Amino acid sequence: MKKILLLFLVLPSVLFSLAQDSLSYKLDEIVVSATRWCRESQAQPVKVTRLSFDEANAFNPQTAADVLGLTGEVFVQKSQYGGGSPMIRGFATNRLLYSIDGVRMNTAIFRSGNIQNVISLDPFAVADSEVLFGPGAVGYGSDAIGGAMVFSTLEPRLSVGNNPLYYGSATVRTATASSELTAHVHAGVGWKRWALLTSFTYSSFGDLKQGMHGPEEYVMPYVVVPGFAADGTVEDLVIDNVDKRKQTPSGYSQYNFMQKVRYTPGGGWNLEYAFHISETSEYARYDRHQRLRNGLPRYAEWNYGPQFWMMNHLRAEHVGGGVVYDSMRVNLALQRFEESRISRDLNKPRRETQSESVDAWSANVDFIKSLSDGLSISYGAEYVQNNVRSKGVATDIVANTTEPMAARYPNAEWYSAGIFAQAEWHITDRLNLAAGVRYNHYFIDNDFSNVGFEIPFEPKQFSSAGSVSANVGLNWRPSSGWLFRLNYARGFRAPNVDDMGKLFDSADGCVTVPNPALKPEYADNVELGIAKHIGSFLKFDVTAYYTHLTDAIVRRDFLFNGSPTMEYQGSECRVQALQNAATANVWGVQAAVDANLKWFYADARVSWQRGFEEMDNGDVSPSRHVAPLFGRVAVGFRNERLTIEAYAAFQAECAAADMPVEERDKKEIYALDADGNAYSPAWFTLNLRASLQLERGLSLNATIENIADKRYRPYSCGISAPGRNVTMSLTYSL
Repeated sequence: MKKILLLFLVLPSVLFSLAQDSLSYKLDEIVVSATRWCRESQAQPVKVTRLSFDEANAFNPQTAADVLGLTGEVFVQKSQYGGGSPMIRGFATNRLLYSIDGVRMNTAIFRSGNIQNVISLDPFAVADSEVLFGPGAVGYGSDAIGGAMVFSTLEPRLSVGNNPLYYGSATVRTATASSELTAHVHAGVGWKRWALLTSFTYSSFGDLKQGMHGPEEYVMPYVVVPGFAADGTVEDLVIDNVDKRKQTPSGYSQYNFMQKVRYTPGGGWNLEYAFHISETSEYARYDRHQRLRNGLPRYAEWNYGPQFWMMNHLRAEHVGGGVVYDSMRVNLALQRFEESRISRDLNKPRRETQSESVDAWSANVDFIKSLSDGLSISYGAEYVQNNVRSKGVATDIVANTTEPMAARYPNAEWYSAGIFAQAEWHITDRLNLAAGVRYNHYFIDNDFSNVGFEIPFEPKQFSSAGSVSANVGLNWRPSSGWLFRLNYARGFRAPNVDDMGKLFDSADGCVTVPNPALKPEYADNVELGIAKHIGSFLKFDVTAYYTHLTDAIVRRDFLFNGSPTMEYQGSECRVQALQNAATANVWGVQAAVDANLKWFYADARVSWQRGFEEMDNGDVSPSRHVAPLFGRVAVGFRNERLTIEAYAAFQAECAAADMPVEERDKKEIYALDADGNAYSPAWFTLNLRASLQLERGLSLNATIENIADKRYRPYSCGISAPGRNVTMSLTYSL
């Protein structure tokens, strides 16, 4: 790891003879995430990273989570192969905001634990990805504490001539580490006023193979084969895992479909309807399959049911609104989310299934108006409603009978309404100010009558609260090539149904129970950024930040019906609940270097962060979602037809003494030090990729990942990363 840091420090002296445009920090690029409108990045006082369609797909990313990981600035956690939970500046899951084409994807059951909802988005259908670092509450409302991830999908294109415009592409891809087979096609046709676009992707992944060389703790020595004895009783077989590289069970499949229709009636109007649907197969949560009880696997089954997402989205845009606005955008959307958890203890006939569905309605309207040559304002309003339905069913797989069991959530409605305004003032040619404010109010109506157990409060629970968020920042360009950013932002997260109503075993021996007394948590963030652009060939960007989180919602011991324990799933468990029981402080530095000279390029990214949670009782713990130092370094060659790149990805060690309290007991997913304590070892991979433009619209991408075949797990992951992995894709474009 010291060698990697040394490489990062000495790289600037080498970069003058190297080059790159992809994955680079550009002073003059256009971004939308900071204000919800297309604006110059150099006018924004916050750090934004952007990744285009071509840049992302050159690396053959498996999921949208892997697309984010390509930036080298977003840490991605996986509890299973069919997963991907981004971690940004020490925050994750329900403290990050996901937006697709201007529509909020977060739901009322986004949890504090790791989530995999982002994999519902097809990476082949993503035109641009942006990451807004730091609180984005003014533009995006609740949850945008650590940052906002803003995805824009492919758009239908209109013809500019008399003849229809036809376009599209088809891709096939394979990968050796998981025996992957992926096929994608998107095609569009455009006329002067109408345009259509269709996209479809199907992927099949086998059990993922990890590397040969690394900690033995990552090898699961057994495989559970569910089955029955001759007399009809349950008899699950625990057999030796003959291939220590194969992580069984971890394979899954997924399909994605998108249909868009665009119509421009004239008069400055643009109308678009989009339909998205995505569904995975049932897939195992691999980290749970590594848990033991009395020397044997605890579970014969622990699977996520099919993850389903559907969105109907209607967007209307108008240019030229007179004195009220220059441009207006209206988004109306209905999303449907379905997920479930299926578990059965070893040699037990009782299979427990908890299923959830969320109907998410949303409406937002955005305006932008130029008030003078140097002053513009954007403003708008948003309304969100989530209807949550949850049920639990226990099945006796021998008798083939079912009975109701505890649901994971109450049946609930979650509402949020907000209004906001942001101003951008170019005070001089070298100095500009950006500021904004938002008021948001949320309501939660929980009905606990369906949870299936006695509760110590009234079944009907209602709560609401309001919040004011704001940001103000300066951009200063004192001389050519220099850029200084200073920004303050206040964000918030309103409690959701998962916070207030969940019942679930969070760890062995513990059960999480509802707590309807929660209130919002707030984050105050200050960041300072410095960027230097030397000619057209060298760029530096360094950002330092500090975030203070108050009334932090954390899982801690709790009393339920006056007792610190309760019986759950046949075991006496310690009771825990989510509570406003902590404050948190997170600080760090993000640094980037890019160089570009003729055919050669290089780039480097490194992120260092620290964070601590302090409980009401004075106990202090490292924050769970603060990743160790991580990043990537790349050098390459590119001309019009060929790109060859060598790159390294790395993570520093998280020693046992630095592990969060919540992680120390998860010894099944970590390596063990000399004292038997869980820790996350440092790792470093070397990788090589090439892209070749063939004749007649054909292109070939190939990547060799983890050339040294190292066995490693990124921090907090429940499954090892791929070992040596060869991916190849062939694309034909019209």
